[in-house]
Amino acid sequence: MSLKDFFIALSENKFLNNNAKKYGLMLGAQSVVAGTNIDEVIHTIRDLNNQGISCTIDNLGEFVSEQVDAETAKNQIIAVIEAIHSNDVDAHISLKPSQLGLDIDEEFCFNLLEEIVAKAHQYNIFVNFDMEKHDRLQQTFDFVERLSEQYDNVGTVIQAYFHRAIDDVEKFKNYRLRIVKGAYKETEEYAYQTKDEIDANFIRLIEYHLLNGKFTSVATHDHHVIEHVKEFVKLHNISHDKFEFQMLYGFRKDMQQKLANEGYNFCTYVPFGEDWYGYFMRRLAERPQNLNLVTKQIFNKKTNTLLAIGAGAFILGRLTKKKK
Repeated sequence: MSLKDFFIALSENKFLNNNAKKYGLMLGAQSVVAGTNIDEVIHTIRDLNNQGISCTIDNLGEFVSEQVDAETAKNQIIAVIEAIHSNDVDAHISLKPSQLGLDIDEEFCFNLLEEIVAKAHQYNIFVNFDMEKHDRLQQTFDFVERLSEQYDNVGTVIQAYFHRAIDDVEKFKNYRLRIVKGAYKETEEYAYQTKDEIDANFIRLIEYHLLNGKFTSVATHDHHVIEHVKEFVKLHNISHDKFEFQMLYGFRKDMQQKLANEGYNFCTYVPFGEDWYGYFMRRLAERPQNLNLVTKQIFNKKTNTLLAIGAGAFILGRLTKKKK
């Protein structure tokens, strides 16, 4: 099993996800997750806004299988929207339909999503529909299309590793889109498997939407892609108002500030909440460099990567010890 597969397997372990909540942020997650409550995340957003950086907020949640949990998540996201408005911070919402009951009932999920989008629309706040694995892909696109019939504050994500991604970016060219490489493990039936294929498609999607789309969020930590985009927009006289760079909270902080200082729109993806474990493991799975970034930021020097590799075993061990 590769290191990437290992971390993805940890992220998809319901037992570890549920029980990690009991211990609060740990294993370095505090460096990439902006707290566990709304007050903490608003404080973080204010700091980033003061640096010229806008934010998109993800109220973390995994494995929702009960309606009451989906309702709780909906109420929390609406509370975040209210907090954005009342604190007058530069931020919008990112959400996952699975957290709002997609795996329970589609219409139930849609109704909760509509409540959120309607409240955000009231305050002129954008709502981005994050993408998950292939089995939820089309349902999420369908939700976005249905909601856009009545609301103009919704957009979504295109994942470059999917074979269908170019068709999706063309179909949704009149939407605000975040273009990403993709963070889940997908089979070759649906997705490209090699880095070169994914990178090439990533550039292709970005260029298409920059030329033809409404607004493009270029979500990457890859400085080669960032430099390519800079040259591309200059060559094609694309206004800075048509796009932004986007990175995850806690990663490449110097580059985030540098891009904002250079006059580019910059948005930081800010996750928060008690349900941090799956998100954290996926970040470690995405790129080996993320593991180095996290460990260096915790200790400010090279450290043993077994800290992160042992994350699942650590939590499991704590739980086993408690039972004894």
